[in-house]
Amino acid sequence: MKKAFFHGISAGILAAIAGVLYFKIYQTAEGTEFDKIINLGSISGASIFGCMLMAIAYWAIERFNKENWKGILNIVIASLSFASIISPISMTLPLDIKNPELFPGLVIPMHFFPALAFFCLVPFFKGKAD
Repeated sequence: MKKAFFHGISAGILAAIAGVLYFKIYQTAEGTEFDKIINLGSISGASIFGCMLMAIAYWAIERFNKENWKGILNIVIASLSFASIISPISMTLPLDIKNPELFPGLVIPMHFFPALAFFCLVPFFKGKAD
């Protein structure tokens, strides 16, 4: 469980850093201010929470010796990442927000950062579940 926890937390932190950097770069490049809708805490919290859920699922698969289910789990994680973009696409922003059409371009890529970070770190945490 320790290894799964460290995998999830380290992937979450990596995804949070990527999300925050992307947030800052996007807002600077596009001249937008979406701070009323999304902030550093929500980016970090969502990234860490998502990666911890993935780590728990991986731990359960390893714990119950169902290694061949990892491919299915990876497909489920990727599918849920795609499904999660429906919310920002359909979101109606407050009228006082400048350039609301740029909001999906900010948040949609961030929905893939947790899965990407988690999958990138899998080789460092391979082995038997503890």
